[in-house]
Amino acid sequence: MSFDGALPALLDASPRVASSLDPGFRPLSLTLLNYRRALTESGGGLPVRIGLERENGLISVFETRLLAAGREDAATSIWVERLVKFLLWARGGWKIHWQGPRTLGERLRSLYSLQGRRAFDVKVMSRIYQKPFEVSLVEPRDFPEKKEASSVLGGHWDGCRIGFDLGASDFKVAAVIDGNPVFSEEIPWHPGEQADPSYHYGRIQEGLKKAASRLPRVDAIGGSSAGVYIDNQVRIASLFRGVPEDVFEKKVRPMFLEMRGEWGVPFEVINDGEVPALAGTLTLGRTAMLGVAMGSSQAAGFVNRSGSIPGWLDELAFVPIDINPAAPPDEWSGDAGVGALYFSQQAVAKLAPAAGFSFPADVGLPDRLLEIQRQAEAGHPKARAIFETIGIYLGYAIPYYSLFYDFGDLLVLGRVLSAAGGDLIVAKAAEVLRTEFPDLAERIAVHLLDEKSRRVGQAVAAASLPQLAPQQGPKP
Repeated sequence: MSFDGALPALLDASPRVASSLDPGFRPLSLTLLNYRRALTESGGGLPVRIGLERENGLISVFETRLLAAGREDAATSIWVERLVKFLLWARGGWKIHWQGPRTLGERLRSLYSLQGRRAFDVKVMSRIYQKPFEVSLVEPRDFPEKKEASSVLGGHWDGCRIGFDLGASDFKVAAVIDGNPVFSEEIPWHPGEQADPSYHYGRIQEGLKKAASRLPRVDAIGGSSAGVYIDNQVRIASLFRGVPEDVFEKKVRPMFLEMRGEWGVPFEVINDGEVPALAGTLTLGRTAMLGVAMGSSQAAGFVNRSGSIPGWLDELAFVPIDINPAAPPDEWSGDAGVGALYFSQQAVAKLAPAAGFSFPADVGLPDRLLEIQRQAEAGHPKARAIFETIGIYLGYAIPYYSLFYDFGDLLVLGRVLSAAGGDLIVAKAAEVLRTEFPDLAERIAVHLLDEKSRRVGQAVAAASLPQLAPQQGPKP
């Protein structure tokens, strides 16, 4: 966490819909409500602007207000750090432009340095954007102007297409003809353990060839994958955690460009979080869509009201949603209370001991999830409580997400949503919204697709990513 000791009283808000499996859960959405009340009581507070600069000079701007110095300074300091952490992983950026109290800006600069608590974030953002990370303290006259990009992805169904979705425990492939899936399969693999990227390349190619064998020809290939992808290049991904950095740069970064050259067809790969949002828009015919995939980790994506994808990072696995100082840390980032441990197979494993489940050390997360899903399907109350707790997490995360994303629909997909667990998660999230946030309950709908689409729907949606060249068209 970003602070030591007890949580300041202003930020310590207990949920009205609670779970006995995680009694210490303190949702940031309730922290936000408390802080806003204090701002109103203080007369409105001080204006603050935060700019996040990413590739090609693109800049996201977020405006808020903070309590004046001397009023709940400890709470403000913690709130600002959690806010910036969310913005950084939701929007992305190699540079933070801070226009606000200088003492808070200097603290952010210290935290977000190679010697600070957010060294992981600094290293990852530097790697993603290929620039040294920095925090710049600016005056109002020097604050940069907002500059966003947008692109319309997917929805191209003409011809014979292959789609794939790469996860940490399995990957899905699908064959699609003129928008109709004719084949789909989940293929187990163990990418995170492999130091040789030829394993990843070979396994992915095997899956693509299997899907290709079900088609008369291949006109295009689209894929999604855990991690960060810019211009079809891998910038960082947990799937390749075992690959040495020098090998990563030579073999992993250009991997999908090489595949595109081998197949000789339009070939597009994007972050696996963007595909749930795309799938929601394609399936439901709506924009302003936030998509969340709950698999080996958490992935997310966003389609705005104009139907475009703004090109943000959307790595909600690393954004905080729980401000409990005793929340368990994420093993990769070292930060506590972040999405990966609340909306994934990791969340199920985290809650299992409190629900009375224990597994030998050699039983992996997918098998633990499968067993608890079986127990929930059979009516085991503690197994069902695990998925209800994840639903509580989701219900309290949605209002916090709405601070950063303008959405009216939320689509949830992924292995964690399979079987009875998905219905339990969605029902409990709806209960939280009705109880704590009735206004949002009327404006935001949570959607769960049919069973098969929950698991392989991302691969099918990914098949629609590439657009055939006008002169190309489907091959005869």
